[in-house]
Amino acid sequence: MTPEFLHRLILAVADTVIAHEAELTALDQAIGDGDHGLNMKRGFEAVRVEAEAMAAKPLPDALRAIGMLLVMKVGGASGPLYGTLLMTLGKEIAPDGSNAPLAMGTAVAVVMARGKSQLGQKTMLDVLVPVQQALAAGGADLASRLPTIAADAAIATVPLQATKGRASFLGERSIGHMDPGARSAALMVSAACRVWEG
Repeated sequence: MTPEFLHRLILAVADTVIAHEAELTALDQAIGDGDHGLNMKRGFEAVRVEAEAMAAKPLPDALRAIGMLLVMKVGGASGPLYGTLLMTLGKEIAPDGSNAPLAMGTAVAVVMARGKSQLGQKTMLDVLVPVQQALAAGGADLASRLPTIAADAAIATVPLQATKGRASFLGERSIGHMDPGARSAALMVSAACRVWEG
């Protein structure tokens, strides 16, 4: 995990989220406050500004710094939840990333506890959980398989009725729409894997 690699990774994730602002906004307009795209863009624009300095840090410190920045810059529930994910990942991960599956498992569990939510409630966890499970299972071509796993998991939120977050207020009217948090999580996984594959 060189500073150069980490820098590319941070920029890839930030640029992907920023580029999909309109899509994330449209998804959130259907079942939420309509600000997910704008909030995520604002957060990752701030991350982009600090990317080089963050990439110079050891991996655990970089992840914690990104998480703290997202908590400060991203509004709504997404900032605290994504921030919690990354700060916990930073706390748990080894400097060489060798225990990433285990660290990700802990981070996802902390997000579940903070959001008081579980798999199947039409949230970002519907992507994060299967991605973590695939990481834990390992196997060949993981970097090429994870984006498909994440994308399919986001699509699988469409027929679900939201029972957590703002979308839960819509009841059955939340059915038929992809969860914006699940989509943003899938986008970030895909961007990270593109860099990982090199």
